[in-house]
Amino acid sequence: QVQLVESGGGLVQAGDSLRLSCGASGRTFNNNAMGWFRQAPGKEREFVAAISWIGGSTAYADSVKGRFTISRDNAKNTLYLRMNSLKPEDTAVYYCAACRWSGVSTRSHDYAYWGQGTQVTVSS
Repeated sequence: QVQLVESGGGLVQAGDSLRLSCGASGRTFNNNAMGWFRQAPGKEREFVAAISWIGGSTAYADSVKGRFTISRDNAKNTLYLRMNSLKPEDTAVYYCAACRWSGVSTRSHDYAYWGQGTQVTVSS
């Protein structure tokens, strides 16, 4: 059974930092791009960041560019999202996902596997 499990969410204050992790089990995703998406209450799920299979290419939503950093450790089958200078508008459930192919994608329908999500709440 393939599973993606996120961790590292929590309640923080504006300006704080968090690092989300996503561990994969059941198979490796070393040949797949990986991504982070988020969904705030009452809003549609949106793209946050993506990284290619070997980590050479990344993509970010404009709203997080310069504040968030996506990375991966293929030896550990783990994806990360470092979030700095958090803002209240970053409050959402954050999901990691495995892409169907090796190149980065910002489109959710390109992702075949999804985690259950981790809550990030940023207070003002």
